[in-house]
Amino acid sequence: MASLILLCFLLVASILSTKSHAGQVALYLWNNFLGGQSGSRPLGDAVLDGIDFAIEGNTDLYWDDLARTLSGLMNRSEQTMYLSAAPRCLFPDKWLGTAINTGLFDYVGVQFLNNLCCHSATELIDYWNNYWTTIQGGQLFLGLSSAPDAAPSGCYIPPEVLVSQILPYIKTSPKYGGIMLWSGNWDEIIRYSEAITPVFLLHSY
Repeated sequence: MASLILLCFLLVASILSTKSHAGQVALYLWNNFLGGQSGSRPLGDAVLDGIDFAIEGNTDLYWDDLARTLSGLMNRSEQTMYLSAAPRCLFPDKWLGTAINTGLFDYVGVQFLNNLCCHSATELIDYWNNYWTTIQGGQLFLGLSSAPDAAPSGCYIPPEVLVSQILPYIKTSPKYGGIMLWSGNWDEIIRYSEAITPVFLLHSY
């Protein structure tokens, strides 16, 4: 799989006040980071491959409108572009559930870390197979912590547990896309990805 560079839209508080405001934000992202034009593009002529929604606070309103507008703009581009999302594992996600229900996201990396639904292999498999694989859209990635200290609230899953007790039960889904790790810095220290190679498709943040 070729490397993709997406702009991570990380928010811990609401900035979208109306549907119209969501459209304005979509146009700003399009013109400044994607296929549009602007005199103030932060990355110059570079065109990113898409937008990643990492919404962790305040409201679930208008993220679906943002996704629809971005998707419409991306569909006009000659370059293939992507929408991705990083919801938390509790289903439906409190902030992104409505947006994910649009079915417009190419990749959904479900965060099975620092949450209440990932304290055992059985619990993780239950949420994955009975909830997350039912969503519309593209591929699902299993989001894990790459080290105990990368998930201070818990849910670290050792590589041997992942390989022997979890992957055999979730890889059977046609939606399975691979493993997403938080974080890349900890992975370089702990070498989690090396421990599970070659049974996964890795995306590290």
